[in-house]
Amino acid sequence: MEDLILQKLANIEMMLQEQNLLKKDVLNFNDACSYLDISASHLYKLTSQKQIPHFCPQGKKLYFNRTELDEWLQRNRQSSTDEIETMAANYLLTNRRK
Repeated sequence: MEDLILQKLANIEMMLQEQNLLKKDVLNFNDACSYLDISASHLYKLTSQKQIPHFCPQGKKLYFNRTELDEWLQRNRQSSTDEIETMAANYLLTNRRK
């Protein structure tokens, strides 16, 4: 019974932390790792290669804008099969051979 209570409390704590992340506009390094669900070493690699938008105001600590991270996550969208077929049909209709 105690284990179940402790597990539920841990779940509640995790949900509260996730809610706090969603309220912040600027995330520190650890918050960004949690938000993106990636390891610290991978995030360091992305920042050192300038593949992810970030701020380094004093040359040491890294900060991230949450909305920019959302945009970064949603880049390179892959179209569904239905969308590709629709685009192909539209192309054939508008570009008939003459």
